[in-house]
Amino acid sequence: MITSVLVANRGEIACRIFRTCGALGIRTVAVHSDADGDALHTRVADTAVRLPGAAPAETYLRGDLIVKAALSAGADAVHPGYGFLSENADFARAVLDAGLVWIGPPPRAIEAMASKTRAKELMGLAPLDAAEVTEADLPVLVKAAAGGGGRGMRIVRSLAELPAALEAARDEAASAFGDGEVFVEPYIEDGRHIEVQILADTHGTVQPLGTRDCSLQRRHQKVVEEAPAPGLPAALTEELYALAVRAARAVSYVGAGTVEFLVADGRAHFLEMNTRLQVEHPVTEEVFGIDLVAEQIRVAEGHALPAEPPRARGHAVEARLYAEDPARDWAPQTGTLHRLAVPAGVRLDTGYTDGDAIGVHYDPMLAKVVAHAPTRAEAVRRLAGALERATLHGPVTNRDLLVRSLRHPEFTAARMDTGFYDRHLTALTAPAADPYAPLAAALAGARSRSRFGGWRNLPSQPQVKRYELAGEEHEVRYRHTREGLAADGVRVVHADDHDVVLEVDGVQRKFRVARYGDRVYVDSTALTELPRFSEPTAQVAPGSLLAPMPGTVVRVAEGLAEGVSVEAGRPLIWLEAMKMQHQITAPATGTLTVLHARPGQQVEPGTLLAVVHPATDHPQSQGVR
Repeated sequence: MITSVLVANRGEIACRIFRTCGALGIRTVAVHSDADGDALHTRVADTAVRLPGAAPAETYLRGDLIVKAALSAGADAVHPGYGFLSENADFARAVLDAGLVWIGPPPRAIEAMASKTRAKELMGLAPLDAAEVTEADLPVLVKAAAGGGGRGMRIVRSLAELPAALEAARDEAASAFGDGEVFVEPYIEDGRHIEVQILADTHGTVQPLGTRDCSLQRRHQKVVEEAPAPGLPAALTEELYALAVRAARAVSYVGAGTVEFLVADGRAHFLEMNTRLQVEHPVTEEVFGIDLVAEQIRVAEGHALPAEPPRARGHAVEARLYAEDPARDWAPQTGTLHRLAVPAGVRLDTGYTDGDAIGVHYDPMLAKVVAHAPTRAEAVRRLAGALERATLHGPVTNRDLLVRSLRHPEFTAARMDTGFYDRHLTALTAPAADPYAPLAAALAGARSRSRFGGWRNLPSQPQVKRYELAGEEHEVRYRHTREGLAADGVRVVHADDHDVVLEVDGVQRKFRVARYGDRVYVDSTALTELPRFSEPTAQVAPGSLLAPMPGTVVRVAEGLAEGVSVEAGRPLIWLEAMKMQHQITAPATGTLTVLHARPGQQVEPGTLLAVVHPATDHPQSQGVR
């Protein structure tokens, strides 16, 4: 019987596994890089072991260090979580060779399915030969053979784009997964991404546990997932189950796994088998009323699955909350997460708590928010409402995108596919700042900030506050009167340090205000309080390319040097942040007059990387792709 489990991962999934282990009475062991020394997963575990040596982003890939940590901490089993080493057969063998229990599928099954190219061959399919791709094959998708999460993927619509796409995908895959192998397959436009969750034991039982729809994706990264996949014909569902079971039996699979398909024109196209838990596994748990981690542990202990799988009930929807800024081409964000809270009635899986720092080394996902209800419509409404009312104080997030996606007519009618954001992203990310947020920010604590504490016998000049909101400056004016605080166009019903109530056209509106230095949050709308008198600001030369995020310069375009001519839109510099690569492109056609960027250079937001002197007097804004 397993008594102590080390989780070979970090963040949200480590915390989620520890929660189940605690409920089962199993001791927990965390591992951490130096950057994660005070991370939540290290604090909630019974024991934490530092992984020395390598850079923070690489530390969790060191299987030898993790096995050593398990033995030194007295663990008798290792759970790989997902990502990192979860689909590494050599790591699984090392765990078993050390006399530890491996909570996962047999190494031979991982080996057969971990490479997407080998998995396709096993299912009687074959990827395209990159050297033989023709115009007739376009569009194609360049894809990492190992790993997932949208990393190492590039859509190619012209043969001229293919070499650069292959190189970029290889670099990103090698960085994210330690394996730069990529392959090419036909790209099916606007299909539905459907998954089947499977669970198998060592006694020959393989159970399909329903379907999931993961079609809402941006940059090949899943954003919203749900179970069961809505609107699938019964015959197609049974076909998907049969294919998933066939894939599992083909490799004598054991444990929890996921078989992924692209469904288009009523046909199922096999994509891959993930030999691990998926990020979206909570929706299956909510629908079937099971704990997949607990089932993994029981299977690893040799227990048999029940003869029949549990019955599905209701519908569940999950949204992934990311620290990313839509106004800056979805660049990952770092900083302090002052507050993260969601209303009661929804599930929150996260690796952060209030006050934690969001660093540059790892994926920018803050949390997964999951709603379950008797029907799909109720689950979607519950999740959208919970996200809208969530308290998020810290870096900019994709929360507004999630709420608007869940309420979009195509989604509510279950008419979604992988092209959803290609059609709707611009409209879904249009800013919608509350016009009364600056006034609420100014009125909160106005009494306590007043030196003389109240009204005047004679009319006085109004109090003036200035705030930056969504890139624009807002000036707010209010007065202290005999009746209390007053502002034009509204009635101030109540105002204290944290709560403000305004009456607008006879309707009362309530605001909750929090301050962290010069940063003010009105509900979850972020404002920056500006100084009373404007300070001189540094001038940025036209055509300056500034780092949009903290990260590392991984590549500079070949032949790029000061004095060369560049064309608008040409990729010049590649940054890596949170395991993703981001292109910095020429803002205009002109001459490169300054080049500071060097491969390996660590940069902060706003670091000057290069300057392109435009050929015209009207330079365009910087683009990051």
